[in-house]
Amino acid sequence: MIISLLRFSFKPDVSEEEKAEALAAMRRTASVESTVFSTVGRDLGDPAEGFTHASVTAIPDLDALERYMHDPVHVEGDKYILPRLAKQSAVRLSDDPDAELPRKIFAIYARRVEGDPEWGREVEALFAAAGTKPTPKGTAVDEDDARVDQGTPTPDNDTPTAHR
Repeated sequence: MIISLLRFSFKPDVSEEEKAEALAAMRRTASVESTVFSTVGRDLGDPAEGFTHASVTAIPDLDALERYMHDPVHVEGDKYILPRLAKQSAVRLSDDPDAELPRKIFAIYARRVEGDPEWGREVEALFAAAGTKPTPKGTAVDEDDARVDQGTPTPDNDTPTAHR
């Protein structure tokens, strides 16, 4: 099972009606056939962090994640949702013991970005606004951690990984 928890906030000029429609679009996206369960609502974390809402989506496996990322409902929903967000941050977790799972998940994300570079720029800007990024640490495509893919130890990784 792959779980994605997104925390986000809306831009100050987004109306209550637009917020309601964006949340409805998230609910539609999170209820496509490739998901197991989901919820969208208020963020109950520290208000000082600046997040007002959150969503959690459970996806059973990588094949379902691939379908989810490219589902027309998801693609169309993001066209409405993303321009209205100020920032977002993600927590992802899984019960799958595969050590390569973060890289496999990011490869699916990268394929979506390759097919829709503007979407990728919007998503990355939202993560940057929250001081994070969609790239998991230690992933070869993580520019700040590219040394890992080259087999060079880092402070977080004293064991080099093989070059792919």
